[in-house]
Amino acid sequence: MSVVLVVEDDPAILHGLQESLRLERYDVISASDGETGYRLAHEKKPDLVILDLMLPKMGGFEVCRKLRAEKFTAPILMLTARGEESDRVLGLDLGADDYVTKPFSVRELLARVRAFLRRASGEDKSEKLPDELRFDDVVVDFRRCEALKRGMSVELTRKEFGVLRLLAAKAGEVVSRDDLLNGVWGYESYPNTRTVDVHIALLRSKLEDNPSAPRRLITVHGMGYKLVIS
Repeated sequence: MSVVLVVEDDPAILHGLQESLRLERYDVISASDGETGYRLAHEKKPDLVILDLMLPKMGGFEVCRKLRAEKFTAPILMLTARGEESDRVLGLDLGADDYVTKPFSVRELLARVRAFLRRASGEDKSEKLPDELRFDDVVVDFRRCEALKRGMSVELTRKEFGVLRLLAAKAGEVVSRDDLLNGVWGYESYPNTRTVDVHIALLRSKLEDNPSAPRRLITVHGMGYKLVIS
């Protein structure tokens, strides 16, 4: 039975998530502040963490940052009541795998939980993906999760590596937003998530010479994205 840690300080939301996850037959542990959530993540080693952004004692950003710095590898799904794009970007850049903005659909959240746990268990079979990518002054080693630009290390999150690797596998071809969601996150698209768009923007900011006028990570309007390396 998969273990899900829920860190949420709103009693009503916490109770609702606990009940919904238990109905899905997950073993649920919970915390109502960041310090307790951080401690439980270490002690219980859950298979997935649902982490609120605004928490007492230690905020969700700090919990996420500390866990990833300590090589905590389980998926982290961040909950936020904030609408600012900068908050979402920061959470993803600190190592969160995805975010859901409150108020959220429980059905959607459960679909994401199932997808994350399915991929973590190795049930999903991926197509053959490249081990390395080179263009301009960028070198990416997907096996070691290392990226260099102009010989300097570039910090990419696991999901950024995943998006880039899938685009590299289909270099020159348009990859739809739905295919990226399904291939990297393991779930179908939902109308209120901009997860793919945010990750593309982050990759451009780290790898493109001019992120505002990208030459390699190209948007094909109405269709998706493609990686141009020739």
